[in-house]
Amino acid sequence: MSATMASTVSAYTDKIKEMSMLSLLCSCFYTQPHPNSLYQYGDLEVKGLNKRASGQSFEVFLKDPDQFGDKSQAQPLPSPPRREVSLEELQKRMEAAEERRKSQEALVLKQLAEKREHEQEVLHKLREVNHIFSKKTEEKLIQKMEISKENREAHLHALKQRLREKEVHAAEVRRNKELQAGLSG
Repeated sequence: MSATMASTVSAYTDKIKEMSMLSLLCSCFYTQPHPNSLYQYGDLEVKGLNKRASGQSFEVFLKDPDQFGDKSQAQPLPSPPRREVSLEELQKRMEAAEERRKSQEALVLKQLAEKREHEQEVLHKLREVNHIFSKKTEEKLIQKMEISKENREAHLHALKQRLREKEVHAAEVRRNKELQAGLSG
């Protein structure tokens, strides 16, 4: 119970620190806000709502024109007089509208043509990049194949060389055996 009371006291203390001295005195005399705090300015009624630390809100009501005692103010304003439009003026307007439409159409066509041209340029660059990439890849592949072929030929040449050396060595061994067999026999 004492913890709740301490928090309530601290909340009131904080609230009093936020309020100005005049507001504090007024809140002592008038603990409840006036129920009908309504202000009138001509045909407007302003009602103050709850005050908060972040500010105050208002409701604004517009009075009905029938509530005014003076009916002359409630009458709608007269519309401006209409002037007659001649056939020539209508034709000029139609021609101007047609020119605007044509210029707008030409502008749209120009933008489309520029967009298409840009797309063509992008496609051309893409094809060029792909062509260069395929050329480089083909060159690398040919180079790897040549290196592989050279390595294979070098390996075969080394195998043949070893085979010849073995044949020479075998012939020497046979000749030595024949000589030994001829000497011992």
